[in-house]
Amino acid sequence: MLTGSPTDLPHTTKGPSLSSPTDHLLPLLAKLTLEEKAALIQGADFWTTIPLPSIGLRALTLSDGPAGVRGPRWDERDPSLNLPSGSALAASWDVDLAYRYGAAAASEARRKGVDVVLGPTINLQRTPLGGRNFECFSEDPELTAALAATYVAGLQDNGVGACPKHYVANDSETDRFTVNVKVGERPLREVYLAPFERAVEAGAWSIMSAYNSVDGVTMTENDLLESPLNDEWGFDGVVISDWTAVRSLAAIPAAQDLAMPGPAPAYDDLLSAINDGLVQESDLDRKVLRLLLLAERVGALGDASAAVPAPLDGTAFARTAAIQGSVLLANDGALPLDAAALSRIALIGHNAREARTQGGGSATVLPAHVVSPLEGLREALPHVQIDYEIGAVVQEGVSRFPLETIANPITGEPGARVTFFDADGEDLSHEDRRSTELIWFGGDSALAGADTLEIRAAYTPQASGTILLGFSGSNPGKIFVDGELALQDAPVARGNDLGAAITSPVSATVTVPVTVGIPVDVRAEFSLATAGTLAGSLSVTVGIAPDDSDPDGLIARAVAAATGADVAIVVVGTNSRVESEGHDRENLVLPGRQDDLVRAVAAVNPRTIVIVNAGSPVALPWAGEVSAILHGYFGGEQFGSAIASMMIGTSEPGGRLPTTWPAALSDAPTTNVVPENGRLTYDEGIHVGYRSWLTSEAEPAFPFGHGLGYTTWSWGAVTRVDDTLEVLLSNTGLRAGKQVVQVYAERPDSTIERPARWLVGFAVVHAAAGETVTVTIPIDSRRLTHWTAQGWSLEEGRFTLRAGASVHDLPLACDWEPQPAIG
Repeated sequence: MLTGSPTDLPHTTKGPSLSSPTDHLLPLLAKLTLEEKAALIQGADFWTTIPLPSIGLRALTLSDGPAGVRGPRWDERDPSLNLPSGSALAASWDVDLAYRYGAAAASEARRKGVDVVLGPTINLQRTPLGGRNFECFSEDPELTAALAATYVAGLQDNGVGACPKHYVANDSETDRFTVNVKVGERPLREVYLAPFERAVEAGAWSIMSAYNSVDGVTMTENDLLESPLNDEWGFDGVVISDWTAVRSLAAIPAAQDLAMPGPAPAYDDLLSAINDGLVQESDLDRKVLRLLLLAERVGALGDASAAVPAPLDGTAFARTAAIQGSVLLANDGALPLDAAALSRIALIGHNAREARTQGGGSATVLPAHVVSPLEGLREALPHVQIDYEIGAVVQEGVSRFPLETIANPITGEPGARVTFFDADGEDLSHEDRRSTELIWFGGDSALAGADTLEIRAAYTPQASGTILLGFSGSNPGKIFVDGELALQDAPVARGNDLGAAITSPVSATVTVPVTVGIPVDVRAEFSLATAGTLAGSLSVTVGIAPDDSDPDGLIARAVAAATGADVAIVVVGTNSRVESEGHDRENLVLPGRQDDLVRAVAAVNPRTIVIVNAGSPVALPWAGEVSAILHGYFGGEQFGSAIASMMIGTSEPGGRLPTTWPAALSDAPTTNVVPENGRLTYDEGIHVGYRSWLTSEAEPAFPFGHGLGYTTWSWGAVTRVDDTLEVLLSNTGLRAGKQVVQVYAERPDSTIERPARWLVGFAVVHAAAGETVTVTIPIDSRRLTHWTAQGWSLEEGRFTLRAGASVHDLPLACDWEPQPAIG
């Protein structure tokens, strides 16, 4: 239905331009009926658009990325390449790596029949509490923009459409469907829109509009979709809504092109509104032409063919990306380890055995295999005794049975039998699955008409004792053990966020005694005839929850293992309750007793190394008590292999922080993510991230841009050559290494408000031991401009450019007076 009277719906009155890149598609448009046009601007289902064979148009398939490509179905039988998270990619500061990352995503997309990847996520890590920060690149618009542009190019040069998201100001998760973001015009332009502008400059074929409102208007109806996106930046692609973000017919006169998923309830009255003159058909024409252009670009229209992605060694690339994005935060010389001198290592931590390789939410993919740090170190050091202890429980709730412990009772193969029954108990369909963590997202046909879901498996315990057997999900469920009812519960989903309900559900458990080697028949039943099945989607997991009944005992066993070991490696991290789509973080504290664990281990072993397995900053109150800290982010499926390589020095950690790390949440200048009366105000203006820290009395634990390596560097001289800055840099160490040269601008005498300094350029350099290199960094005058009511303006006079290894370590400086002409 319309949200207001007919006069409340402005018309764009912009028909197809005679000089438009869609001009050649006008004959196809002329063949379409009004009904076909109306159908085309909304999805056919959850992941595809409608085909129109009459004009040679096939359906387009869209898929969540952006750290891998899932495809239309969440199914472990069709695994995906799991790349490191967006924050890990940003930590590489490597635009060439970002291009290869996009190309890898394109290769995966084509393998799965996907035309458009919903990524990259280029919102900013505005505060450390953002629940989806792991998916975003950085707190800085310049770093985010540069990586976004090459990621987009890597995808599209290989024939797959990129869809940078979420346009715009979707920088936190609390009330994300309804929050009204209040942000000034200058920070909106200089900070939050800047990455999207660069993505458009790179030729992005689509952009995703966000759920939130900006200045009181929901983004799918917001004028920002027209200006600056179309009229200033020249965007000629498709604006795709976030799923269910189109709320009303007011999106039609707005520059909102495709409503997903479809058919969109908001467009139920579209045809009658056009016939009644409330909506203009010309507005549909504009959208249809853009959709046809997108189809042509991805090879879905007529004789058009998309580029064929380059061959990909996904495993090798995932490992490389993990290494280049890992940040060595601190090191007293403990790293790299001398592999030949090691005889016993104590490896400790829940995440050492069950590594987190990605954050929670719609971007989650299912890899064929994840290399944990335990597996990686044992493979890299076969001659070394590695004693493992969990130390502290991190995981919350039920996780799937390990595949090697369950057998399908019908086939006898590893896995489970999954059956959908109707209300009369008739078998509608069944599947032989290799996992008991199951998601159907988007109205898969298996859900249609089903009343009950049954999951059956024979579980063979690997040890005697008791287990916490249970399930997680949003549907009422029962578990039968050897035919007897053991558990019946109806979990209540936290909030009404679809993403969180699907990927971070509530658990219920029961204690069950088991004997090693004696199979247990497990049968789970779930009711589907309730409100628990959200939007035609379903998430259920049957398995075991970790036993946290003796936390002191877990730490004691870890301490015993660490005592006398050559080195103690403790892997700490977050879980899906901490970092996930659908909710923001409450604090920066590591979950469980992990801080106590690190302190206890460090007290008995002076060579304690900590690996941080988290997607964004966490508090490290024991940082001064350990020998080294390596931040591996959510490092993708090769996380453990990469960690092992960096531990023994086969590879050097290549990352630098893309986000400032507070010592404590109370030190962070900006933390607000909870709206007040529906409004979230960006009071910090242009002073986001390190820009606010530079004016704060508090010192960060680790500054923006910080990161160590395994060699040493000498900074020589800095020289201006035309519109570039040349930096002389020498590797003074004994081994080859990587450095990230960062350039920041300052203008202390400015007549306008500015950050104390801000990033204007950077470059990655590799140098052999003893080698001196010249690093050339282009300086675009646009990076020195500021937004005014009249547009972009360049203040006359001299700026100071400083170059170095972080926002706090800038040994080189020069004056810079830019040319007055700007783009």
